[in-house]
Amino acid sequence: MYMALRTVKSILVATFSLFVILFSNVVIANEPPENNTHQTAENHKPEKLKPGKILMEHIADAHDWHLFTWNHTHVSIPLPVLLYSPQRGFTAFSSGNFHHGEHEHNGYKLVEGKVVPVNATGTVDAGVKVYDFSITKNVMQLAISLIILIIVMLGVAKKYKVTGTTKAPSGFQNAIEPVITFIRDEVGKANLGNRYMKYMPYLLTVFFFILINNLFGLIPGSANVTGNIAFTMVLAIFSFLVILFSTNKHFWAHIFWYPGVPMVVRLFIMLPVELLGVFTKPFALMVRLFANMIAGHMVITSLILLIFIFGEMSKGVGFGFSPVSLAFVIFIYFIEILVAFIQAFIFTNLTAVFISQAFEGGHDSHEEKAHH
Repeated sequence: MYMALRTVKSILVATFSLFVILFSNVVIANEPPENNTHQTAENHKPEKLKPGKILMEHIADAHDWHLFTWNHTHVSIPLPVLLYSPQRGFTAFSSGNFHHGEHEHNGYKLVEGKVVPVNATGTVDAGVKVYDFSITKNVMQLAISLIILIIVMLGVAKKYKVTGTTKAPSGFQNAIEPVITFIRDEVGKANLGNRYMKYMPYLLTVFFFILINNLFGLIPGSANVTGNIAFTMVLAIFSFLVILFSTNKHFWAHIFWYPGVPMVVRLFIMLPVELLGVFTKPFALMVRLFANMIAGHMVITSLILLIFIFGEMSKGVGFGFSPVSLAFVIFIYFIEILVAFIQAFIFTNLTAVFISQAFEGGHDSHEEKAHH
C-alpha cells in the first residue's frame, strides 16, 4: 500500500512538473495598483461579493489550474491552449499569456472562461470561427486519473500473476480485491447471470474510473470532472453502445410488435414510448451522475460563501456564523465521500441492468436465469 501511494504521488509530481516546464512557470498575476490621483471616493469602495459568479466559476472548466488567490494575487499553473481556425490556421501557446483574461494573445482573448477571436481593436471578431482543442483543467485531471487507474489495475493484476489466487492478498491488492469481488457478485452475476464474465472488464473499468474521478473532485483545488455534463455524456454513450450490441431479436420484437394489441395503439402509442425508452436509459445515466456530483460541490461552496455574505452585512455576524458553516461543510464533505462510492456503484449497476434487459426475453436468457 505504501509503495502504491508513493508511485501515485510520484506520477502527480512528475506530471505537474512536466507541464510547468513545458508551458512556462507558475503564473503569479498581481492586479495593477489603483491610480489614487484620478480615483474618486466611490472607486475605493470594495467590490460587492457576487456569490452566483463565484459558484459558477468554481464548478466550471478552466484553461489554467488555479491554486489559490492571496491579496489580489492569483497563483495558478498555466495549461496549453490549442486552437484551430479555418481563417487563421492552427495556434498553440500557454494560457499564461492571457494573464487571467486581462491580456489578449495572437489575436485571441479569454472571455468568461472561453477563448474568443478578437480584431486589432480588441473587440470580438464574429467573422472568425474557432475550434478549441485545449488541454483544460478537466482534461488534465482526466489524464491523471486515467494514468492512476492503469497503474493501480496493472499493479494488482501483476501481483495476481506472481502470487496466484491461492495466496491471501496483501498491500493495495487487499483493498482492491473486495471491491472487485463485490462488483462481480452484486452487479455482474446478479444482473447478467452466466454472461457476466463477458461484461466484467467494462463494468469494472467504468466503476473504478468514475470512483477515482469522484474522489479527485473532493480534493480542494481540483476539477470536478464527474460534475461535467460532457464527461457523463461520453460515459453514457459508451454504455448505450454496449447495450445496443447486446440486444437480440426478442428485444426489438418487444419494441416493434405487440401481439393482441390493436394496430392504432401499437403504432401511435406503444411504439413511440418503447423507442423513446431506448434513449432515456443512457440519458438517465448521464443526468443522474452529473446532477449528484455537481450538487454536493454547489452545496459546500454555498455554505462557505455564506460566511462572506454575512460578513458583508456585519463582520461580527460573519465571524459568528463561521463555526456553524464550517461544521456543515465538514458534515457534507463526509457525505460526499460516501456519495462518490454510491454514484459509481449506481452507474455501474444500472448499466448492468440495462444490458440484461437488452438480451432478456430469449430462450437463452430464461435458461441462464434458471441455472443462476
